[in-house]
Amino acid sequence: MDPLDRDMEALRAEGRAFAVATVVRTLEATSAKPGAKALISAEGEILAGWVGGGCIRAAVGRAAREAVADGATRFLSLRPEEVLEAEGVAPGEERAGIRFARNGCPSKGSMDVFIEPVLPRPVLQICGGGPVAQALARLGAGFDFDLALAAPGLAAADAPAGVRLSDSYAFDTCADAARFLVVATQGKGDEAALRAALSAGGAYVAFVGSRRKFATLRSRLAADGVPPEALDRVKAPAGLDIKAITPEEIALSILAEIVATRRSAQRDAP
Repeated sequence: MDPLDRDMEALRAEGRAFAVATVVRTLEATSAKPGAKALISAEGEILAGWVGGGCIRAAVGRAAREAVADGATRFLSLRPEEVLEAEGVAPGEERAGIRFARNGCPSKGSMDVFIEPVLPRPVLQICGGGPVAQALARLGAGFDFDLALAAPGLAAADAPAGVRLSDSYAFDTCADAARFLVVATQGKGDEAALRAALSAGGAYVAFVGSRRKFATLRSRLAADGVPPEALDRVKAPAGLDIKAITPEEIALSILAEIVATRRSAQRDAP
């Protein structure tokens, strides 16, 4: 396996978000040639590979940060300042999907770079083994989530296919993956599961239960030192108000809310 491919697999295994920058065209003298690639972190740092010297790294790193933030590809055209001026293009300007940047290298070459974000699958972690928890796990399987179900006492044979099963109320730690945490214990370990979810944090934390039940749990957790701002983030009751009654309908309302939260975060990314 190519060393760069090994590095990519390692980053994926760690749940890291990164971008792949590929040189697709060069004009005149450039240090990197077409086909050159680099892996760039979510912070814009080159992790492996090569796409050119320091004079182009800032522009490539900035484009990679943006790509990882909003999940969209970038096409970057780096050209000498005099070439940009002759073409009437300002550094940072975008035309027809091409972002232009100044190449300050003494070689005065031009280079086009395609930048593709590689994002870990979002994680949907559910506490509980009851009908709502299992319905949500089944429904979530069709939406490309990394699914995990924490359900003490639930037999592996009873868990939905393709779902990681845990026998304790604990949440995985994922480097860069967006996490959506749902407590659907419904009277079986509510406080312990909610405490675990609050400690783990995530893009979305929800509690399946009535407002009255959550208010009682909130009072206990607040008295035990859980910060009010953490408790304020919990969506309770979980899900959009679609007048759901059955476990499947409740699961649908929760998944719809998760999708709305996920997509809103992507659209609001800088």
